[in-house]
Amino acid sequence: MASQLLLSTNLFTKSSLDKVFITGDDLTLKRKSNHATRVSYGFSLRANAALISSHSSSVEVPRQWYNLVADLSVKPPPQLHPKTFEPIKPEDLTHLFPNEIIKQEETLERFIDIPEEVLEIYKLWRPTPLIRAKRLEKLLQTPARIYFKYEGGSPAGSHKPNSAIPQAYYNAKEGVKNVVTETGAGQWGSSLAFASSLFGLDCEVFQVAHTYQQKPYRRLMMQTWGAKVHQSPSELTEAGRRILQTDPSSTGSLGIAISEAVEVASRNEDTKYCLGSVFNHVLLHQTVIGEECIKQMEEYGETPDVIIGCTGGGSNFAGLSFPYIREKLKGKINPIIRAVEPSACPSLTKGVYAYDFGDTAGLTPLMKMHTLGHDFIPSPIHSGGLRYHGMAPLVSHIYEQGFMEAISIPQTECFEGAIKFARTEGIIPAPEPTHAIAATIREALRCKETGEAKVILMAMCGHGHFDLTSYEKYLRGELVDLSFSEEKIQESLSKVAHVV
Repeated sequence: MASQLLLSTNLFTKSSLDKVFITGDDLTLKRKSNHATRVSYGFSLRANAALISSHSSSVEVPRQWYNLVADLSVKPPPQLHPKTFEPIKPEDLTHLFPNEIIKQEETLERFIDIPEEVLEIYKLWRPTPLIRAKRLEKLLQTPARIYFKYEGGSPAGSHKPNSAIPQAYYNAKEGVKNVVTETGAGQWGSSLAFASSLFGLDCEVFQVAHTYQQKPYRRLMMQTWGAKVHQSPSELTEAGRRILQTDPSSTGSLGIAISEAVEVASRNEDTKYCLGSVFNHVLLHQTVIGEECIKQMEEYGETPDVIIGCTGGGSNFAGLSFPYIREKLKGKINPIIRAVEPSACPSLTKGVYAYDFGDTAGLTPLMKMHTLGHDFIPSPIHSGGLRYHGMAPLVSHIYEQGFMEAISIPQTECFEGAIKFARTEGIIPAPEPTHAIAATIREALRCKETGEAKVILMAMCGHGHFDLTSYEKYLRGELVDLSFSEEKIQESLSKVAHVV
């Protein structure tokens, strides 16, 4: 078969299946008894109906999240209080987060049990499929074997609900009524809106101005799930007004939107802040991706030689790679782990490793991370979810420790790869994972030159159904590569706090 797909049996039936035939608008499922069962094709298995492998996966939804910090001999530097420069204490975060989230942020436990209520919601779309991209391999004429872990089947269309669900659950459990957040491309905002609707929370979202205007259907998704959505920067907060006074036509940034959301949470006792990347507890929740993938790869009888994921704040990359780093630390495997970031916002490859604020206004704790400076406003590239000035402290730490490498790729090469991927594998990727696709194609073509039959594993974190205006610009030849100004970065870096 041209493509293979590992799915959990709970998508169909608890009985084992010999064959799955896709026929028109229905699925015909043939059991060993040769009796056919027809199932409405009202749910998404995979864009344009991937061919399904003739055996069903026995992989189940993980029951625990994995905490990489527990296995690191050199622990990451602590977060610092923005006024005292002393290590953050749990009580310093209570105005932002519920107690359980604070515990997860600081824990040294290796595994954290996933609450049953969260597991039941995960099962709406998890386990997610691991797919071998045989058609892409054929197009590239490469001996490499390419696999991708596809997170686009969630209700929000990306990996973001993996953390939105537990964050909403813990807030609701502790009696919180309102949650507030920021969003770039809209994937995190829509995920939290979805999660909030399940747990009876009111949700408020500050969406970066550029994508608020560029991707109206993401905004409509959030509103459909009951969220209140604001363009950021806005006149609703002091942080937003300050930016607009300086630049009335500001395209915004995740750093600005974070400032607005944190400000709202800080001044309202019944409101807590949620975020979709950067912090340890978010990366922790995302490890369900890698935990599933390890078992799925074992079912294929494969071990990845190269693991590739896009990075903005780091949640999707960490979700796939951290469980594999655990196995690497045990000496079981030794894959190359490669992060890919946009050339216009290269925090890992061009930033400095220093303590900096996670937001523009300086309201968050100081975090040791690779940063372009919290004042840096990236160019309005089409990968809105990667337009962040810094990298997750834990991803930054393992980069410094040598457990991974990083490259940056311009957006035209990324969209060129996305078109190849869509026309072979059927899935139209979100702009963010096009960076991973472009890097995967580079690696596969190197294998073509060397003759190496490497196993390449790629994080495919979401679909691009709401990003078609970006594809339209590329197909019309109107998409251009945006770069950063060295002068602009140096000016921003000059404002980074000097903490010894």
